[in-house]
Amino acid sequence: MYFLTKELFFPPVDEANYEGVLAVGGDLSVERLLLAYDNGIFPWFDAEDPILWWAPPERMVVNPMDYKVSKSMRNILNRNSFEVTINQDFAAVISNCQKIERKEQQGTWISAEIIKSYTQLHQLGKVMSFEVWQNNELVGGLYGVDLGHVFCGESMFSKVPNASKVAFVKLIEYLKANNYKLLDCQVHNDHLEKLGAFEISRELFMKILKTAN
Repeated sequence: MYFLTKELFFPPVDEANYEGVLAVGGDLSVERLLLAYDNGIFPWFDAEDPILWWAPPERMVVNPMDYKVSKSMRNILNRNSFEVTINQDFAAVISNCQKIERKEQQGTWISAEIIKSYTQLHQLGKVMSFEVWQNNELVGGLYGVDLGHVFCGESMFSKVPNASKVAFVKLIEYLKANNYKLLDCQVHNDHLEKLGAFEISRELFMKILKTAN
């Protein structure tokens, strides 16, 4: 495990430990975050702990070109009970992702520092948000880092049933329409698997990541 200094540097991803932790420390500057994502690395840590940088041996992904929307999800979309926008209220999306209660975890990893850094990335056009509205109220959404050919999903939230699923499907539709190679969901969880994500090796992920647009 590598301990970062002020130098903008990350070791090769294959030096990560068996859990996928590659490095510790550093900062959440825009420059370091962009360097990390461009090299298949992402931060994930509890707010009170040092920054941990991950490059897991298995990567949870979706191939937008191959994604099939389930019949039940198509029925939900066909009801037109939700409206979806892009980059209309990033601040509200990341704030809700921070505050929403999740059964599978205690607290949140989205600290004030995370919000500040990713807001800067959003202002630079490097982070996108998808908002889901119902009766003019924000009821769901997601955000992630946009690398141009790979979209790195960071977090999603839902205040009413199916809202985050709608955001997820609309994101994939956007990625497919714009010829993205992958949606990077980072690490496995049951919810993502139910939505159709699957794991690939770090080696294959890096090969796709490093393929030019």
